[in-house]
Amino acid sequence: MPTFVKIEKGIVNKNIFDRFVGDHKNYVRQLIEQGHQAKTGYWGELGGGMLIFTANSLEEAKGIVAQDPLIVNNCVTYELHEWCIVVE
Repeated sequence: MPTFVKIEKGIVNKNIFDRFVGDHKNYVRQLIEQGHQAKTGYWGELGGGMLIFTANSLEEAKGIVAQDPLIVNNCVTYELHEWCIVVE
């Protein structure tokens, strides 16, 4: 299954962003339960982060990202890329 990376940048103040972090974490836990091997985190300097996950296709990956609470609630902008791993 291909691996995808959502690279995000926060666009709201921290108080608003923090309201949706718990929902985002729960969403990622659901992705893990569904077999998407998801991992999420933020940059050490704050202001953005990344979600790595597997999906069957780019279209499925777009659908997964579209349901992320940080996207639904307009907390971040993002780029979505298929990550072609060359060494594991």
